[in-house]
Amino acid sequence: MKIATAAYNLDWLDSWAHYEDKLDAWVSQAAGQGAELLVFPEYGAMELSTLAGAEVAGDLERSIQAVSERIEDVQILHRRLSAENNLYILGASAPVQAGSGRPVNRAEFYAPSGAQDHQDKQIMTRFEREDWDIEPGGPLKIFETALGRIGVLICYDSEFPLLGRALSQADVILVPSCTEALSGYWRVRIGAMARALENQCVAVMASLVGNNDWSQSVDTNTGTGGVFGPPDKGFPQTGVLSEGVLNQPGWTYADVDLSAIAEVRADGHVLNRSHWTEQTPRVESVTMSRL
Repeated sequence: MKIATAAYNLDWLDSWAHYEDKLDAWVSQAAGQGAELLVFPEYGAMELSTLAGAEVAGDLERSIQAVSERIEDVQILHRRLSAENNLYILGASAPVQAGSGRPVNRAEFYAPSGAQDHQDKQIMTRFEREDWDIEPGGPLKIFETALGRIGVLICYDSEFPLLGRALSQADVILVPSCTEALSGYWRVRIGAMARALENQCVAVMASLVGNNDWSQSVDTNTGTGGVFGPPDKGFPQTGVLSEGVLNQPGWTYADVDLSAIAEVRADGHVLNRSHWTEQTPRVESVTMSRL
């Protein structure tokens, strides 16, 4: 399959039609390059708060509610784009009021058949839990698709190996991210690459990029798109299938062969995925003061 992963910049939207046109252009460009799976980043939906005006877009709590109120229209748009272009789309995540409690950070996954499901973020960053009060959502899922088994670890989730291990049956793990600093980008990228190494699969990172003075939540963003695999036979020795230019908006593309994933899992130079259960750590305390 051909994957397109986004370095996505937010815009100040003048109207809903502006947003529709923007998404249509992004999806059409990737479809024109033969992409079958598109990945948008974490919190890319926050630009929808600008439709409610500067006062709302600049307020943490009110911006959450403004975006959450648009989710149904966002879903209708993405279902149309997925069907018309005959491709899968992981939409940009958004704060979603999913019940009577606080919002969750949710990314919707769309199939060209019209099928749709979602993945919620599991572990909140300090900003999400201390300032924004975003809650963990539902369980991790593996989506069975015509392209293979696909899982999603939203940003910070990719930094936790047990979450990655829970998706060990996935062929591809999507990692939509939103990181302010270069250090944050590299934390998530290292996490994504580690998950690809451990599970002997492909990890796909999408990033929010650019500066937005109108927002308290997504004001500064650093990153780029990247597609990573295990540095083993059938894959690049660096583990990097493709990577974009830092902070430059646009798509990064990679061709992914599911047979290469199956082969490296069955007969790689190392078998990290199979040997996971052999981890039985024993730790001893050794006093060195007299040595």
